[in-house]
Amino acid sequence: MQHRIQKFGGFLAGMVIPNIGAFIAWGLITALFIDSGWLPNEQLETMVSPMITYLLPILIAFTGGKMIYDHRGGVAGTVVAMGAIVGSDIPMFLAAMVLGPLGAYAIKKLDGFLHGKVKSGFEMLVNNFSIGILGMLLAVFSFYIIGPSISGATTVVTSGINFIMDANLLPLLAVLIEPAKVVFLNNAIDQGIFVPLGTQEVVENGKTMLWMLVSSPAPGAGVLLAYSLFGKGNSQKAAPSALLIQFVGGIHEVYFPYVLMKPIMFLSVITGGVTQIIVWSMLNAGLAGYPHPGSIVSFLIMLPRGGFFPVILGVLAGVLGSFLVSAFVLKLSKEKEEVDENTSLSDDIGSMLGVTSTGKKVYTKDIDRVVFACDAGVGSSAMGAGILRNKFEKEKLDIKVENYSVDNVPKDVKIILTHKNLKERAKKAVPNAKIRTVESFLNDPEYDRLLEDLKKGEVS
Repeated sequence: MQHRIQKFGGFLAGMVIPNIGAFIAWGLITALFIDSGWLPNEQLETMVSPMITYLLPILIAFTGGKMIYDHRGGVAGTVVAMGAIVGSDIPMFLAAMVLGPLGAYAIKKLDGFLHGKVKSGFEMLVNNFSIGILGMLLAVFSFYIIGPSISGATTVVTSGINFIMDANLLPLLAVLIEPAKVVFLNNAIDQGIFVPLGTQEVVENGKTMLWMLVSSPAPGAGVLLAYSLFGKGNSQKAAPSALLIQFVGGIHEVYFPYVLMKPIMFLSVITGGVTQIIVWSMLNAGLAGYPHPGSIVSFLIMLPRGGFFPVILGVLAGVLGSFLVSAFVLKLSKEKEEVDENTSLSDDIGSMLGVTSTGKKVYTKDIDRVVFACDAGVGSSAMGAGILRNKFEKEKLDIKVENYSVDNVPKDVKIILTHKNLKERAKKAVPNAKIRTVESFLNDPEYDRLLEDLKKGEVS
C-alpha cells in the first residue's frame, strides 16, 4: 500500500512540479497586484483569474497527458480537460490531473486499434481527426459529467477542511502529515489534496494556510538543529550541512534518515507540525503563492502583504517545538548515531552492502550513465546526482550522471542509485538494473563504494 501511494504521489508530482515556475509566476502576481497585495494594480490584477482558471490547469493536463503518451497524449489530455475547466466556476486542478492522463490513455488505445488499418497516404488525416473527434466527445463528457462531479467533490472536501479549521482541529492534521512526509508520501498529500484546495482558498481570500502544512521546513529543521548541537558521532558532523540544505534549499529528504534511525523522533516532527499550525491558526497566517521547494526562501517570497510576522512566528514555533523534543531525546540517548557512515537496513546480505543484485556483473566499459532516482525526479535526486557527478569528475570517470523520478527511469539504464525506501519502486521500474541504495543523501558511503567499483571495472 505504501508503495502504491508513493507511486501515485510521484505521478501527481510529475504533473505539478515541472510547472512550478508558472505557479510561482501566478503567486507573485497575486501577492503583488491584487487589492490586498504589496503593489495593488487593477490592470495587472486581471491576469490572476485567467492564469488560475485556464493556464495552470491546462499546463497540468498537458504534462499529465504527455507522461502517458508523449506530445500526442498531451494534446488529447488538454482537449479533454478543457471541457471540465470551462464547465466549472472553480479552478479545475483535480480535473486536470484526472482528465489529462485519461485523454492521453484514450487516444493511445485508439491509435493502437487503428494501427495497421489505415491506408497509406491517409495517416496524417486519420491522426489529426482521431484526436479531434475523440477529444471533442470526451470534452463534452467532461463538461457535463466530470467537471460538475469534481466540483461537487471539491466542495465537500473544502467544507470538511473548513469544519476542521472552524473547530480548531487543524493542528491534528500534523499527526498524519509529518510521519507521512518521512516515508515519502508528501507528494500524494500535497499535490493531491492541498494544492487544489489551497488554490481555491487563494482565489477567495488572497492567501491560504494549506500550502504551508506539507511544505514547511520547520519540523525537519528542529530535528537537524538538535542533532547539530546534541548528536553524537557522524550524525552530528553531517547535521549542520543537512540543516542548511533542508531549511534554505528546501530539500526535506535530507532529514528523513535522522528521524528513521530513531523512530521516537516522529514525536519531534509531529510536535513541530502541531505547534506551527496552532500559531498560524491564531494569527490567521497564509501564503499568496505555492512555496516550492519547501524552503524558508520560498515562504518569504510568497508572503501576502502584512503576512510576515504570522508566517515567520509559526515557522519559528515549529522549529522550537521539534527542537525541544529532539534535544530531550538525544540528551537521554546513550547510543552513537552513525547516519552517514552506516549502510541501509535491509533483509539480505547484498542489501546490507547497499546493493540489489540482478545476477550478472555490469562492466564499467558498458556503462554510459548512472541515474540517481527520487520520488519526483527533482530535489533530492538532483542533489544526489550533483554529489556523484562531482566525485566522477574528480576521478576523471567519463560516465554521465542523470536524475529522474524513480518511476520514469529509462529502461536501458544499468545502474540506479536511490533512497532505500524507494528501492522496490526502482526494481519494478527497471528490473534488470543494478540498484544501489543510500540512507543519507549527503555523506552516504554508497557514493564512494559505487565509485570504487566503477574504477575497478565492474559492478556486481
